[in-house]
Amino acid sequence: MATPPERTETMKRPFARLPAYMLAAALIAAAGTALACTRTLYVGADNTVITGRNMDWQEDMSSNLWIFPAGMKRNGAAGPKSIEWTTKYGSVVVSGYEVGSTDGMNEKGLVANMLYLAESDYGKSVEGRPNLSIAAWPQFVLDSYATVDETVEALRKEPFNLLAPTLPDGSPAALHLAISDSSGDSAIFEYVGGKLVIHHGKKYTVMTNSPVYDQQLALDEYWKGIGGTTFLPGTARAADRFVRASFLLGAIPRKVDKNFIKSVPEQSFAYQAVASVMSVQRAVSVPLGMTTPNEPNVSSTLWRTVSDQKNLVYYFDSATRPNTFWVSLDKLNLQPGAPVKKLTIQNGEVFSGEVAADFKPAEPFKFLPASPN
Repeated sequence: MATPPERTETMKRPFARLPAYMLAAALIAAAGTALACTRTLYVGADNTVITGRNMDWQEDMSSNLWIFPAGMKRNGAAGPKSIEWTTKYGSVVVSGYEVGSTDGMNEKGLVANMLYLAESDYGKSVEGRPNLSIAAWPQFVLDSYATVDETVEALRKEPFNLLAPTLPDGSPAALHLAISDSSGDSAIFEYVGGKLVIHHGKKYTVMTNSPVYDQQLALDEYWKGIGGTTFLPGTARAADRFVRASFLLGAIPRKVDKNFIKSVPEQSFAYQAVASVMSVQRAVSVPLGMTTPNEPNVSSTLWRTVSDQKNLVYYFDSATRPNTFWVSLDKLNLQPGAPVKKLTIQNGEVFSGEVAADFKPAEPFKFLPASPN
């Protein structure tokens, strides 16, 4: 696929001259082991925009849901030269290990999803730039920007050094970031070979993990030539999930489906679309407790989120309990001075339906600190 003009770096493509079957084989080999997550972006009738995301990890992450209002004073948790900012927009997020924001949506419908990428290389810090712990990267975006365009314009200038500490489970914080907004715009941010690479455009609707995004796109093109109704790769590896998610996302309806709408609440297309996206996320999930011989980094799906960016509803679907619940942002107080609130789910608590009133005031978690050295 052509390199979009918004990309900040032009990457060398060592596979460019290979025949299609050799290209696929090479990329599949390169994608062998990666901690797993899957993100999809759906655009349908009536300006409906929905982002789905699976969190796949090798152990429970003690995740909880948080409400952060506007007006909070923030620090990048990366030493004395940390970047500082004030929260411009309120958001609802899911934490990981209570040291970072892994996923969330802000009051403007901007969604941020942070996924694992083993090939991440954040390069050397640039003297004079402030520092930001990668644990705060999605939150910085949700706090600061309303649209993908605005985010890309700001981050392509690299206003901070991104520092990646070791995660609480001992894994390296090798991560990349996907964002989307209520217009259906999308961007993927990766640090490859020490350089920031940005893929920006509405066509970037699927994201998983390894290999780097250029190579994922090439793999997807190969499988499109075969056709998803003929054959799809079926393993839990990131490259295979990318292909399956891409096919399934393209196959679900973009308008009211008369075959199913009767049983949808209020016969609402918005609810039908949410159900369709959730079904895609479930279809590309990794069963809880699954381990793969010789591929220890293939991880179970712990939870799924679906963000309705038109109606500002954030859905949460747990793999460890038989329930789905959601948060309507219009029921939250996100004004400056409002309290930070938390919905605790890390101990197996069960919630169902709309849960905005179930959040309780809490002290915000501290971002995992990163050392500039």
